[in-house]
Amino acid sequence: MANYWLAYALGDESFYSWTPVTYLLDEKQVSWKYYLAQGTQPDCDHDENECPPVTQLASIPSIWNPLPLFDVVQNAYEANTKVVALDEFYKDVRAGTLPAVSWIAPTFNISEHPPQSVREGQAYVTSLINVIMDDETLWNTTAIFLFWDDWGGFYDHVPPVSVDANGYGFRTPGIILSPWVKPGYIDHEQRSFDVFIKFVEDTFLSGQRLDPKTDGRPDPRPDVREALPETGDLRTDFDFTQKPNAPLPLKPM
Repeated sequence: MANYWLAYALGDESFYSWTPVTYLLDEKQVSWKYYLAQGTQPDCDHDENECPPVTQLASIPSIWNPLPLFDVVQNAYEANTKVVALDEFYKDVRAGTLPAVSWIAPTFNISEHPPQSVREGQAYVTSLINVIMDDETLWNTTAIFLFWDDWGGFYDHVPPVSVDANGYGFRTPGIILSPWVKPGYIDHEQRSFDVFIKFVEDTFLSGQRLDPKTDGRPDPRPDVREALPETGDLRTDFDFTQKPNAPLPLKPM
């Protein structure tokens, strides 16, 4: 990623040529949107500990807004209609048009990244979840995956697992909220971030994986991470025969 961003900063006009999961969703006519909070980026483009604020907008490709850089997204003119500002999330919920698959990404001030307030970040996340919980129909048909991309800098006694050249990093927290998730259940199975893409593929694409042998596009990646057995399966965290969990909206602090 860092090498690409260096090239992009130097004016390289090339796009990502490999295939995003949105390509498969479009092929199967499964609706999706990427909702991006507007402001400044939560992270630096490279590996610096600190960097000057960088503008983050749905209309500007960036490290937190990568989809417009995929050629298939650009070619389909989806960047302006499916990669949108966070305000569109609330509008879509009220209009009953929330897509089947949604991604939501924060901006710096609500990212919980130092030196920003964890309290502000938690209030932001709570407000998003409450919008879903306050709509009975939407709550009964939704699974919310809340996860963090950092481990917080604290000591982890479990060494990262090596599965390929890139390996896995330190463990990070994640929470699933849904009427159909097993109540009080703690999943002790090994997972990776790829498991979220795998869940989308299993739920909406009949288990189809991003694979140049099946999706008809070249793909330079060394392997399909969703296909690795170490990735796990989030479907085991659900029980669709149980009494549905009631919503539990929280009041932000």
